[in-house]
Amino acid sequence: MEVYKFGGASVKDAEGVKNLVRVLENNKDKNKLIVVSAMGKTTNALEVVVNDYLNGLQSPESLSEVKLFHRNILDGLFHHDQEPVYFKVGQLFTELENFLQHNKSNKYDFVYDQIVSFGELISTTIVSDYLNTRNITNNWLDARDFIKTDSTYRDAQVNWTRTQEKILDLLDPGKLNITQGFIGSDSNNFTTTLGREGSDYSAAIFAYCLNAESVTIWKDVPGVLNADPRYFEKAQLLNKISYEEAIELAFYGASVIHPKTLQPLQRKEIPLFVRSFMDPIPMGTAVSKVDGIDPAIPCFIVKKNQVLISLSSLDFSFMVEENISEIFRLFHQYQMKVDLIQNSAISFRVCVDNKFNQLEKLIQHLKARFKVNYKTGVSLYTIRHFSEQAITELEKDKVVLLKQLTQNTVQMVTEN
Repeated sequence: MEVYKFGGASVKDAEGVKNLVRVLENNKDKNKLIVVSAMGKTTNALEVVVNDYLNGLQSPESLSEVKLFHRNILDGLFHHDQEPVYFKVGQLFTELENFLQHNKSNKYDFVYDQIVSFGELISTTIVSDYLNTRNITNNWLDARDFIKTDSTYRDAQVNWTRTQEKILDLLDPGKLNITQGFIGSDSNNFTTTLGREGSDYSAAIFAYCLNAESVTIWKDVPGVLNADPRYFEKAQLLNKISYEEAIELAFYGASVIHPKTLQPLQRKEIPLFVRSFMDPIPMGTAVSKVDGIDPAIPCFIVKKNQVLISLSSLDFSFMVEENISEIFRLFHQYQMKVDLIQNSAISFRVCVDNKFNQLEKLIQHLKARFKVNYKTGVSLYTIRHFSEQAITELEKDKVVLLKQLTQNTVQMVTEN
């Protein structure tokens, strides 16, 4: 069995869904499990619904916009609104509206997962029914019945034992199956999500449990590039990448592959292909058990809107194990992802990702024990397999606040 994952950009409109069918028709020699994300920018749109709801709007206008977006896609795929898929999608929106009316929790992370997850449920319902109209019989699966997690909403951790049991017991690998990325459920059957871009991870979870032959991620780029073309000119395609190198790139923030995706694939040596849904013939990038990268060129990564925090002890004592362990305890408590560390005898500097918006609480807590300075809106640049020329070009016209070199990697924090 092969696992295919289609991201939101690949199904952003009716033409995208039709193109998904063409991709499947060009690659129909093996049984497949298809993992599909929410359509287009639906996740972002549903995040607006979350914020409106928590600000007191039980029937937010932003939800009407989500409905209209999906209605337009339905109308572009099906002949008339009496077809069953319209009712199925309507039922999902009714279920969402019932949650908005009857939910008693005001905890953002919990509410977020219950609302945003409908993006994937709706997209897969539409894709599944459209495939049936094209005589591509498929089995729609609710990923929440298979991927079991803890209750860390918005960043759930997979219970691998229960997940594997569910997948082996309930999934028929002899059929074409379609399911959602990004979502799972906890022991109370509340919906959880695996973190933004978690659909790639979902594909890897299913592949691992099914001993899949391969995973293919279909994207709007020709494969894994050595740089994000939005920020760097002349980005080049990487033909082959080792698991280790891909994990390093993901750790530093490469956006094509989710950081969690590669670990289960590496354990079973399941190859990962990143290919273009706009040009599905080329093989794109293969991530597998090889050495390094091909071609051997510098790889550039940028993470925007980071926070640079500088700490020192109030009494000029050394920043030793006791102080540093307290700092990391607080980072964990406030869900800060640490991307870069630099310390000296009396100071400690760290670049973090404030993705859960708890910076102010963290800073107030840190000020009780340390002298604190921080700067928001900074950029963290990473170059893997750097050259002096690459560093010089990257530093041009930038104000460098912090710079750190290791054998294969240079990182720098800049103001812009």
